[in-house]
Amino acid sequence: MQMEFDTNATEPTLVGGAAMPLERPSPMEPQSLRALSEGMPRKSIIANGVKSDGLRRLLVVGSAFIMSVMAIYEMVSVFNVGGVTPLEYIVLVLFAVNFCWIALAFSGGIAGFIMLLKKPVAETAESIKLHTRTAILMPTYNESPDRVFAAVEVMAMALVTSGESHAFDWFILSDTTDPDIALAEEQAFLILRHKVSKDARVYYRRRRKNDARKAGNVADFCKRWGARYDHLLVLDADSLMETHTIVSLARRMQADPDAGLIQTIPYLVNGNTLMARLQQFAARIYGPVIGTGLSWWAHKEGNFWGHNAIIRTQAFMSAAGLPHLAGKPPFGGHIMSHDFVEAALIRRAGWSVVIAADLPGSYEECPPSIVDLAVRDRRWCQGNLQHTRILFSKGLHWVSRLHLLTGIMAYLSSPFWLMLILSGLMLALQAHFIRPEYFTDQFSLFPTWPVMDSDRALRLFYITMGILFGPKILGVILLLKNSTMSKQLGGRGKAMISVIIEVILSALIAPIMMLIHCGAVMSILAGRDSGWSPQRRDDGSLPWLTLIYRHRWHMLMGALLGYAAVLDSLTLLAWMSPALIGLWLAVPLSAMTGSERFGLWVKSLGILATPEEVSAPQLSVDSQARRAEYVQAIAEPWTLYRLLQDAELMALHLAVIDKKPHRLAGSAVESLEAITRVKVQEAQCQHNIASLFTRQELAYLLGNPLLLKQLQKLPEQSESEGLVSFC
Repeated sequence: MQMEFDTNATEPTLVGGAAMPLERPSPMEPQSLRALSEGMPRKSIIANGVKSDGLRRLLVVGSAFIMSVMAIYEMVSVFNVGGVTPLEYIVLVLFAVNFCWIALAFSGGIAGFIMLLKKPVAETAESIKLHTRTAILMPTYNESPDRVFAAVEVMAMALVTSGESHAFDWFILSDTTDPDIALAEEQAFLILRHKVSKDARVYYRRRRKNDARKAGNVADFCKRWGARYDHLLVLDADSLMETHTIVSLARRMQADPDAGLIQTIPYLVNGNTLMARLQQFAARIYGPVIGTGLSWWAHKEGNFWGHNAIIRTQAFMSAAGLPHLAGKPPFGGHIMSHDFVEAALIRRAGWSVVIAADLPGSYEECPPSIVDLAVRDRRWCQGNLQHTRILFSKGLHWVSRLHLLTGIMAYLSSPFWLMLILSGLMLALQAHFIRPEYFTDQFSLFPTWPVMDSDRALRLFYITMGILFGPKILGVILLLKNSTMSKQLGGRGKAMISVIIEVILSALIAPIMMLIHCGAVMSILAGRDSGWSPQRRDDGSLPWLTLIYRHRWHMLMGALLGYAAVLDSLTLLAWMSPALIGLWLAVPLSAMTGSERFGLWVKSLGILATPEEVSAPQLSVDSQARRAEYVQAIAEPWTLYRLLQDAELMALHLAVIDKKPHRLAGSAVESLEAITRVKVQEAQCQHNIASLFTRQELAYLLGNPLLLKQLQKLPEQSESEGLVSFC
């Protein structure tokens, strides 16, 4: 039964029903990493339905391998002039690891560049009539309710306008632990249902216990309601998706019975700080080169980025149940970066995983500052390093293993680059300060000391920089070739100004992020868990003292590296200055790039603009407008005291909270539950009742109907000796 609203009431009124449809329980068993489940891998329905083009892998991976071998040979030749010393061997190994990493990105970028030059026609399934059902999931965790519910409203109503809403249901899956936000979500949900209940099916569920974070949130939905739907379209709390994109994903999934997952490539939008705008611009100009290349050569062994993708429910529930890793966090426990693993498990089971690089209309937002980026990357770093325990799981496709390795290297590459810089600096200091070894074990007329082929070394440096910046160069070429986009961005001249600013600022920020990633890796190796902090989405400003504290080690490292360079020569300092300046200026750079005020000023100049900013998608415009209305509508949030005083409001609250019990009968009682129950038993009246509980206890209380009904029976105030005393 669904909720209805009394539209004549001053507030949305629940006439009857529940916040979620009837449950249809179905198992989603954790998969073994040591063995395949019975019947896996499945046989494809279409002939060669999940067979990829081997020639694509040969061209991309093979060319990356050849480039790496040639570069490593050149580096050996640089050192071989006077014999390779132990320190030079270290430099050689570090160079080899880092070069292989960037060579694969470059060769994939070349493939993407060629595909974009050809202007491929998007795959279509427009003639297919949808008969499947898709659940669109919007997981949220302590996010601003106005952002989440406004986005769902505009997407749902746009889908209604298209005439295809019959095939889709919307679910907001809350893992919110902040009691104030939880109540605000309920307010926003009732407003949302009042707006769309006649046209779209929109549901809300807040989990009482957020086990396994986002992955556990989606898995909980699958086990209880997943069997009702053919597909799951998973979004994020900051996601937007055009109606055409939603419908096209469902049609493509329906048309290909062997498709297990189809991932879109989201564009970044709504960034106002300079840091957010840098990410938006880079993702929009250079991202398509990398994304299209990856889609082309990975083919049907693509990847999953956790959101803005459609998944076949059967494939997900039968093959992608995540195991619990033995041991404690950070390497044990639940799998944090679940998306890569789920894609690998779905492919292992015989389903295809495709990246739909040709399908536009998928959007998300990005962190507003360096500090916020660091917080997010700390969590991602832990999740990706966990993949070292999954990399050699039985039955994974080698391309899936390569995706996992890519995620691992995304963070390990920073320590490798830092060690390479330090090793090179030690070589320079060794040549400057350490006396040559005149008396070796073998007779020689000349002393033994490090000797290099400087001309060859310089040539190799230029080649390495070309490989490293190759995808950016290719993206710029495509931008200049696209007269329509260049005109949107203010002409080719202004577009190139944006490119130059992006390159300079990215170069200054890169060493800071390198050290941030190094710190994250060291923290994880030391056994520290990242936790689960909600992300800031808008202004990234922080007090200067906070920024100084956050960047203290970055500035110190910059000073030490600069001092070491000066000990050798001013020339070495000049060579290292591109990396050092960013560290020296870490605090003002972080303040400037995280300031929304400064970012809006840059935006007014048309610098770092993207097509989605110059001509904003109507969906984004409508979402921002509705968001402002939601902010106003929930300006006076519900409170526990108000719930206890208003029977109708309490009835609304009880109707939308999760019906799943906190624990099974007979299972152990957790301390949170026990303490909250004791405090409820000891409460004397309703006045100031919220002050008796911690925020964690209050969040638990709001999800427990029995305890709430017990509090409802209490008097509003307690009287003692004829005087009113508040409890």
